[in-house]
Amino acid sequence: MYLIIGLGNPEEEYSHTRHNMGFDTINILAKTYGIEVTKKKFKALYGTGIIEEQKVILLKPQTYMNSSGDSIIEAMDYYDIPTEDIIVIYDDMDIEKGSIRIRKKGGPGSHNGMKSVVENLQTEEFTRIRIGIGKPENKQDWINYVIGKIPKQEQEILAKATEEAAKAVSEMIKMSH
Repeated sequence: MYLIIGLGNPEEEYSHTRHNMGFDTINILAKTYGIEVTKKKFKALYGTGIIEEQKVILLKPQTYMNSSGDSIIEAMDYYDIPTEDIIVIYDDMDIEKGSIRIRKKGGPGSHNGMKSVVENLQTEEFTRIRIGIGKPENKQDWINYVIGKIPKQEQEILAKATEEAAKAVSEMIKMSH
């Protein structure tokens, strides 16, 4: 069983921001595979279903980004899922806008959600899919950049990236069995 987590912020005002690329990817997977992510438990919205013949849990922590790990560890403990069967999807300013990167391990970088995940799981040995959102021109503006509205010309680039991230999840699951 795989636990697939998209990081984001729960409020409607954040729903179409760069910081919610993880949630957007979970939404694509949910739609593609007919999984309803509406159950409430583990400080999250979640749903169970099948992707590439494997049972999965799609999880969207509702804790705010900085406490994402609290939600993930609860779900992992409840379902007894080992870290090698989790995939965390999130936005990354250090990657070119619209690119995705897959890593099997590594530090959290400057991402507060990932700092919480690494702290809670007490390991950096888990798969993550990072969706590049690029950097703001002005470094002082990074908070507004990640939680502000995305300009129209950028929306398409990031939408394609979340679709690629969703395909990557399917491929990873397919290749692992």
